Amino acid sequence: MDIAQIFNAPVAQFGSSTFTLGQLVAGAGLMLLVLFVFLMVLLWRSARARAVAAAEAAQRAREAEQRMAELTRAQTELQGRMGTIAEVFGSRQAELTKALSERMDGMTTRLGHSITEQTKSTHENLAKLQERLAVIDTAQNNIQSLAGQVVQLQNILSNKQTRGAFGQSRMEAIIADGLPPGAYEFQATLSNNTRPDCLVKMPNDAPSLVIDAKFPLESWNAIRAASEGESGPDAKRVAEQSFRRDLDVHVKAISEKYLLPGETQDTAFMFVPSESIFAEIHENFEALVQKAHRARVVIVSPSLLMLSIQVIQAVLKDARMREQAHLIQAEVVKLMQDVTRLDDRVRKLQTHFGQASRDIDQILTSTDKITKRGEKIEALELGPAEAAKTSADGGEQRLAPPGQGSLRLRVVEE
Repeated sequence: MDIAQIFNAPVAQFGSSTFTLGQLVAGAGLMLLVLFVFLMVLLWRSARARAVAAAEAAQRAREAEQRMAELTRAQTELQGRMGTIAEVFGSRQAELTKALSERMDGMTTRLGHSITEQTKSTHENLAKLQERLAVIDTAQNNIQSLAGQVVQLQNILSNKQTRGAFGQSRMEAIIADGLPPGAYEFQATLSNNTRPDCLVKMPNDAPSLVIDAKFPLESWNAIRAASEGESGPDAKRVAEQSFRRDLDVHVKAISEKYLLPGETQDTAFMFVPSESIFAEIHENFEALVQKAHRARVVIVSPSLLMLSIQVIQAVLKDARMREQAHLIQAEVVKLMQDVTRLDDRVRKLQTHFGQASRDIDQILTSTDKITKRGEKIEALELGPAEAAKTSADGGEQRLAPPGQGSLRLRVVEE
């Protein structure tokens, strides 16, 4: 039996169809061919997929290299900018320190000058006050010495032969010794063209006080002569009537000529140059004294005139002291205002210093933060581990496995 017969020999039957060995072998070969083609297609697709994967891996590697280069360039630029910022901050800090030092020196100099000027002004005011107090002490010593002179004057006026010559002169001496030169005026002319013996100027623009020294001493001497002589009581009575008439006329003349409303005080002084005469008038001529009071004319002796002058001097002294106290108070108020302004300026200067110190602290804090961030950027490294990468839409993509150029970022925390 040959091979053709063997292949033509039926070997299987399926229903009405009979299959020979050759047909089965041909079908098996066809199946093997189809399987081989399928395997070849599968191998081609696998090779193509590996090529695409290799290309993608190479593309990723190139992208990673580009990104690394860009990161390196950005780091270099950042380092240069950080160096520039550090230089700028250093120069600005030096300029700020220099400006603060200059301002502090200027403020210290101006403050020293202001304090020196205020101290000088205070010393000058105190010196002027001491000078005025010395003048007041001198005037008080003059008053005390004048009191001793009044005692001597009383001894002189007790003498009958000399008391007539001391009327006008003694009144002027008492006034001149007791009052400052600008506080009185002798033989001044009033608005009615009358001239009193003395016009005492009162403080605070008050009307002046009139003092008259034209005492009728001749009539009084006639009474004394009648009492001491042998003319009898009629001559003494006539002399007393003449004295009353002369004194009444003199009081009326003082009241009419020297009492001017708004210009002089409503009371005038009539000076008697002797304490003994004054005592005898009040003892023997009481009616004349009462009439003179009603006419607003006060009869004064040397001691009473001295007392009145002391009272006027005290009033003038009090007025001057009030004026000086007002000036001193005004100077003290100005001094306190200067001290208040000085305190405000010092407080403002302290506030500026505090603000500058806080600004410097904030600048130092910012430079520390910038330095730390620079150190963190310098600490970036490439590693073999797998790192996560956040996509633009918020999803997470895994980088290539180890050995395929993965990039790892490590942040060093301080």
